[in-house]
Amino acid sequence: MNWDDFARWGRRFADWGADFHKTIGDRPVRAQTKPGEIAAQIAPSPPETGEEMEAIFADFERIVMPGMTHWQHPRFFAYFPANATAPSMLAEQLVNTIAAQCMLWQTSPAATELEGVMVDWLRQALGLPEGMTGVIQDSASSATLSAVLTMRERATGYTGNREGLNGKGHLRIYCSQEVHSSIDRACWVAGIGQDNLVKLPTHGPRHAMDPRALAKAIAEDRAAGHVPAGVILVTGGTGIGASDDLEPVLKVAADEDLYTHLDAAWAGTAMICPEYHDNFWSGVQNCDSIVFNPHKWLGAQFDCSVQFLRDATPQLNTLKIEPEYLKTTGDAVTNYSEWTIPLGRRFRALKLWFLLRSYGLEELRRRIRNHVTWAEELCEKLHQTPGFEIASDPILSLFSFRGPGDDAAQQRLVDAINDDGRIYLTQGSFQGRKVIRFQVGQFETTREDVMMAYDVIREISERLR
Repeated sequence: MNWDDFARWGRRFADWGADFHKTIGDRPVRAQTKPGEIAAQIAPSPPETGEEMEAIFADFERIVMPGMTHWQHPRFFAYFPANATAPSMLAEQLVNTIAAQCMLWQTSPAATELEGVMVDWLRQALGLPEGMTGVIQDSASSATLSAVLTMRERATGYTGNREGLNGKGHLRIYCSQEVHSSIDRACWVAGIGQDNLVKLPTHGPRHAMDPRALAKAIAEDRAAGHVPAGVILVTGGTGIGASDDLEPVLKVAADEDLYTHLDAAWAGTAMICPEYHDNFWSGVQNCDSIVFNPHKWLGAQFDCSVQFLRDATPQLNTLKIEPEYLKTTGDAVTNYSEWTIPLGRRFRALKLWFLLRSYGLEELRRRIRNHVTWAEELCEKLHQTPGFEIASDPILSLFSFRGPGDDAAQQRLVDAINDDGRIYLTQGSFQGRKVIRFQVGQFETTREDVMMAYDVIREISERLR
């Protein structure tokens, strides 16, 4: 392909993309294919000679598209959103075209400096204190792993990377029962181990970690010769939106000199709305590490996760490695590859710049407020419908419910809804029972889309009965 062909196909792809997004609501939300159906249509061996783009693109439409679940669909109510706004997609096209590896300041100064400014724009938008710095990661999982490794190194006097963990006792990490599975995985990868992740009971309407249980667990662990290393809090847990009361938990952590990390991957975006601060954000300035995902609710195309740090020094002491070929001469500069686990880094800041300038905070706030209002409205309609039970009340735009019957009936209901194709939901577990999750967060969804979900849920439930 020459560059004239590149330009021609680029225009064609842009037209295809615009048409796709304008008509996406006419497609089933979830792919309707069976396992292995897509792979069976792909040649089993690579071609020896090149093919024309016309044939490749035709196969893309014929083979690939039927097997895609449409995360940008306005009736995608499963998991959490992975929004891709038009400005962020255009920025990604520029990033792909430039194709820079932005690991060091000198490998692309603009990427590094724009990243610093974008992190600070978001710090201001979320009401975090001046002086907090941060870095753009690929996902919340990477940010959480970075924080857990920092907890490990801090608790071992920064000797774990060099000496390993033998002879350093059982390092203990504390969290609630409502944390995301990425917390468990971070403890696996960090060598701390599943058995040393202490999951504590929750209480209250937002299913928050019990700070008294935290203090008791730490005291018992110290008495048993274990080494408390850190506390992981959550704002907007994946299951039902569980959110810890930050101030009392952070006080216990401060009294025990433990490093703290807040997982606000989904709900952090809502904190651009000041009215949510009192209930969800009070005390956040005392967290050592905070992660939120602009690639969820804010509208930045995946992947784009921001980790804020009250003091970057502990994480740098944990992750920084500087062989001769990565050293930067001249004035002091920031090399963000020293702040993260991967050395290679994409130019993720550009899509944030395009997104925030295109919409402005007020338009982004308006969408979030609408999503919260519509979720509450739908929840009330289901509550008033015979045969349905609200399992967990709305926390921001997420709630869970149950239809008629036992746990097996809940799975049949969610499977039938997803096979229908008009909306997409996921199941979950809460208080030992299967529930059906519902979250509103897709960037282009409307109130009519949310209310249509009620009709689909009720219709399919009646059909199953």
